[in-house]
Amino acid sequence: MAFLFGCGAGFVVWFLYNYLWSGIYTVDQNERAVKTVFGRAQRIEGKTTLSTANAINLVEEERERYAYPQVVVIPPGGPYFKFPWEEIHKVNIATQTLNMAHDPEDPMANHGGDYLEAVTKDQLNTALNGQIRYRVNDQNLYAFLFGVKNPVVHVMAYFISVLRERIANFEAKKAEDDKTTAGISINDLRKNLHEINEHMMLECTQSAARYGITLEASLITSIDPPDEVEGALAAINTAHNEVSSEISLAEASADQKIVQSRRATEIETLRAKSEVEPLKSTALQLSVLKKNGPDVLRAYVRNVKLALYSKVKQVIMEVEK
Repeated sequence: MAFLFGCGAGFVVWFLYNYLWSGIYTVDQNERAVKTVFGRAQRIEGKTTLSTANAINLVEEERERYAYPQVVVIPPGGPYFKFPWEEIHKVNIATQTLNMAHDPEDPMANHGGDYLEAVTKDQLNTALNGQIRYRVNDQNLYAFLFGVKNPVVHVMAYFISVLRERIANFEAKKAEDDKTTAGISINDLRKNLHEINEHMMLECTQSAARYGITLEASLITSIDPPDEVEGALAAINTAHNEVSSEISLAEASADQKIVQSRRATEIETLRAKSEVEPLKSTALQLSVLKKNGPDVLRAYVRNVKLALYSKVKQVIMEVEK
């Protein structure tokens, strides 16, 4: 009798644990969850990835391939309950940072994750360092959970292929009046890191619809040449900096001389005006006096002479013979 009671009590405990206690779960604040019933995710009828904003970045030939169903997303909170034939798949949607040289499948790849190699258009092998920031897109959880086996690996491979293609075909922009060949040196790559990062973000906008992962930032921090050309590159940079410095000094000196010449011209112009203005004023007065009669003009000349006589010590006058 005691044996039967013990078996019954054990069965009750087992039943309560498997059907009640183990069926209770919660979803954290940075998580989203999807429930599957007998292995099939709970779906929203009539809704696919094409009905979300993620599909805007898909080209026409990809829209049918990546038309994943929309699933019922369990928001943060709880406690929730599930039956034994149901399974909960939780996903962390917080933004994460990953070294772009890291290979999730092979930690020793890319020189142990230290740097990523890429070849430039002038056949120079370069080492790239940087990071990418990504997060799981909660509007396409089906693609992340069930679309591919390892979505992070797919996104990394996609990102690296786009990056290498960009490095291999990069040409620096040049001014309209510049007749030289477009720059493809490593210096041009370094000066245009911001433009390369923006290009990567633009090209990778399809990852949310393809793999359920949104790339939020591409941060290529350095592009280094092989060791054997580092010294030559440093010498080129030094010479370029020296030439730029000499050009800047020459331009500054020329600008200063131009300013000085302009000021000297203005001063001489003002000085000439100051000498001419009294003569113009005197000529105007004389013309007015002449209009009033010859006697007025002779009286004016006599008064001017008397004023001059009062200021001199000796006067030499011509006497008619």
